[in-house]
Amino acid sequence: MTIAKSSQLALDLPHRAATGRDDFLVSAANEAAVAAVDAWPEWPNPVLVLAGAPGSGKSHLADVWRARSRASLVAASQLSSDAVPVLMEAGAVVVEDAPGANLDEVALFHLINLARETGGSILVTARDFPAQWQIALPDLRSRLNAAQVVALGDPDDALLRGVLVKLFADRQLAVGEPVISYMLTRMERSFDAARLLVAAIDERALAERAEITRSLAAKVMQEKFEPDLFGDG
Repeated sequence: MTIAKSSQLALDLPHRAATGRDDFLVSAANEAAVAAVDAWPEWPNPVLVLAGAPGSGKSHLADVWRARSRASLVAASQLSSDAVPVLMEAGAVVVEDAPGANLDEVALFHLINLARETGGSILVTARDFPAQWQIALPDLRSRLNAAQVVALGDPDDALLRGVLVKLFADRQLAVGEPVISYMLTRMERSFDAARLLVAAIDERALAERAEITRSLAAKVMQEKFEPDLFGDG
């Protein structure tokens, strides 16, 4: 990937996030989840659940696993019994954003059973652990209780710093260390906050045809996000 110099910020370049395995940043907050995904196909259970807050990297890891396993993909809210055989034809399935709205519990139960019968694998992404889902079907609850579950935690300083640098690099922007340090000490400790902040700073820099400096970052944080996402610092 070519990273544009900050003097070239006026160019409205398309934003394409990097999602390869080598682009995923690993720290204590997510190393257990990365290790669990990397252990495929030697999973201890056909079902692996990745649980974490929005923007924690669940979908990124799922994409990495899809590329490796050639898995099919379905949103939990779109899962149906009719689709189960087709989804499992590849031998691997990613179920995103479980449990979703109006989860078809019977369909998910059948999908898990089919994976068990055929030696298939299912990777599920979710905000919460399955034990916290409102599951009415006892057999499905039993299957989910047996699943391997790993959490992606809130980012530590090292990970959040790396995420900020990566988010700017995904937008082909090189940003100095003083800017990153200023943002890091004042922003909410979340991946979503990092994404929102980088997008807003990029938008302001393009609109003003300005370089991304500590002053510009401070202005965006104060105007757009405080006090909702950012402290007074």
